[in-house]
Amino acid sequence: MAWNEPGGNQNGKDPWGNNNRGNQGPPDLDEALKQLLNKLNGLFGSGSGGGNSGDNSNGQSFGGVALILVVLLIVFLGFKSVYTIDEQERGVVLQLGKYNRTLDPGLQFVIPIFEKVTPVNTTNVRNAELKQEMLTQDENVVEVELNVQYTVSDPVAFALRVENPEGSLRHAAESALRHEVGSTDLNPIMTDGRRLLADNVRSRLQEYMNTYQTGINVSIVNVKEARAPAAVQAAFDDVQKANLDKERFVNEAQAYANTVVPEARGASQRMLEEANAYKEQVIARATGQAVRFKKLLVEYDKAPEVTRERLYLDAISSVYSNSSKVLVDVEGGNNMMYLPLDQIMQRRQNTSADSAADQDVSNIADQVIEELRARNARTSRESR
Repeated sequence: MAWNEPGGNQNGKDPWGNNNRGNQGPPDLDEALKQLLNKLNGLFGSGSGGGNSGDNSNGQSFGGVALILVVLLIVFLGFKSVYTIDEQERGVVLQLGKYNRTLDPGLQFVIPIFEKVTPVNTTNVRNAELKQEMLTQDENVVEVELNVQYTVSDPVAFALRVENPEGSLRHAAESALRHEVGSTDLNPIMTDGRRLLADNVRSRLQEYMNTYQTGINVSIVNVKEARAPAAVQAAFDDVQKANLDKERFVNEAQAYANTVVPEARGASQRMLEEANAYKEQVIARATGQAVRFKKLLVEYDKAPEVTRERLYLDAISSVYSNSSKVLVDVEGGNNMMYLPLDQIMQRRQNTSADSAADQDVSNIADQVIEELRARNARTSRESR
């Protein structure tokens, strides 16, 4: 017979230990809680103490609840004391509101409630955008769009020294940009001066960040856009096109100059070289003629008539060598004799070189002179 059936439990007890309840149902929860508290009190050394049983039970219940709360608090504080710092971060620890230390990446231990950890990302590249209309040095209005890239170099200064470091960065960037734009004319900002403008803004902004002790390192500043206000954009576009045309014409002219000037210098150098060569040639020819004249003078002193006649014949030969026909006037007569020198010269040129042809002309001239002398002799004998 089952223990919970009538008469099934001969001792009148159920397995829950309720002697006085008989067979009336499930166990009493209050009784079970009291037994659990008694066991916890026994583990932690709590005595039952004096007094009546009612006060003792209430005290044991209150002490057990308090002990459970303490245990739960200890477990909670244990979990809160373990803090994990990411590889890209550094942890700034405040102990009772005062800076204590900086935590490196990894598993770290802090004192809960008394210490507070502020993680700061020191490797992430952050961006700040700025777009403002500003007045240039030549009193023109320009709209500049700026991008600032920065990192955190000092996590302590970034977290503690300035209340809003990123907001301070934006205000400082606007101030630096306004200062540089106000010191520059419009044309460089609109054309090729943006790189210089960005470098100047970055240097000035970094000085501001160092002065404010924000712990920010400005890495790159980019001038994304620099344009005129929308109301006058069309006129500025026309000016921009005119400037581009001007630069193109200047570049074309420079390229033409780079082509013409070297050619002119080469031509002038060639003319100088030719002039120097002609000079040397004339000097050498004059020197040779002078030497030849001196040698000829020596021969002339020895035989003046023969040398004079020879010089005359050489001169006539040099003149007649350029003509293909020769007319000979015989002294004492009116007849003109024609010599077919063109055919003779043609045959001579086909069979010999130019230097040999000059020698042949001299030989022909000698033959002509001999023939003239013979005819003169015959004429004189016939006249006698």
